Amino acid sequence: MHKESPIRRRVSRRIMVGTVPVGGDAPISVQSMTNTETTDVAATVAQVRALEKVGADIVRISVPSLEAAEAFGVIKKQVKVPLVADIHFDHRIALRVAELGVDCLRINPGNIGREDRVRAVVEAARERGIPIRIGVNAGSLEKDLQKKYGEPTPEALVESALRHIEILEKLNFADFKVSLKASDVFLTVEAYRQLAGQIEQPLHLGITEAGGFRSGAVKSAIGLGMLLAKGIGDTLRVSLAADPVEEIRVGFDILKSLRLRSKGINLIACPSCSRQNFDVIATVNALEQRLEDVIEPMDVAVIGCVVNGPGEAREADIGLAGGQPNLLYLGGEPHHKVENATLVDELERTIRARLAERKKNG
Repeated sequence: MHKESPIRRRVSRRIMVGTVPVGGDAPISVQSMTNTETTDVAATVAQVRALEKVGADIVRISVPSLEAAEAFGVIKKQVKVPLVADIHFDHRIALRVAELGVDCLRINPGNIGREDRVRAVVEAARERGIPIRIGVNAGSLEKDLQKKYGEPTPEALVESALRHIEILEKLNFADFKVSLKASDVFLTVEAYRQLAGQIEQPLHLGITEAGGFRSGAVKSAIGLGMLLAKGIGDTLRVSLAADPVEEIRVGFDILKSLRLRSKGINLIACPSCSRQNFDVIATVNALEQRLEDVIEPMDVAVIGCVVNGPGEAREADIGLAGGQPNLLYLGGEPHHKVENATLVDELERTIRARLAERKKNG
């Protein structure tokens, strides 16, 4: 049932963020960032666990102070997912979270200050096998680059990134990834395209400050989709002014649409019309809510009539074609009839039974 993606991914160097490989031929990882106060350990742990539950591969936490660094160490012990510490300017924070078991440092070498401070952070990362993420943002470009280019441009973002990269290369440190984020889709896409051919390291994709849930999801899908379709990107974050859990869901939906990742239920559903034999929209909404906990991949088709229903149902792992009667397909073959009154319950039961059977059979 699952089709291979026709996308040929850019060849990149593999790094390890904790237990998660990033780059090379590793699956494109999906990450989010907590929005709780890091010093509020209980709230931050709860949010990280919620992200773990929906399948987050990596979670980033802002660490703006040494107090937050100590809290980070406590949080790290209570969660399973690899954690990235987001640090700006203060090298002491980077050194402390390195001691406390951080899985990746998001810190721009050029912003740390003196060469000895940069060297100390890089050596700490090298000794502990911690990768570094260089993160360039259109909203915080260096003043001389703002003056040189007049406004954020792809060339400005790339030049900023190359400055930070040069620092790490001089220190013979190659285990890093890079992001070039802007809120403008075309600016972001062109910056990534330019850098992709100049370095071998993995690229972290994102459209920064993308917006609220709906508009941000659309903007991210377009921008990230343009890059992913060209094989660019090794890990991604969908930045939404919404619950971080939604960032993970949207991220996986983007990858599923390009056949780059198959995690969770892939619902194939018609938009519904007067031919429908049951309420497709209500059925799909109910299934999405009931199956939020499922992270195993499975294609499920829910089609309201006999025009496209049988064809789509045959292509899915489990398919429902509306008609007189509604017909449920398993593995591409008609299996049994389903009444409207029990439709959602029967679909959920069948999906969970199929998943349990897969797990049992390995």
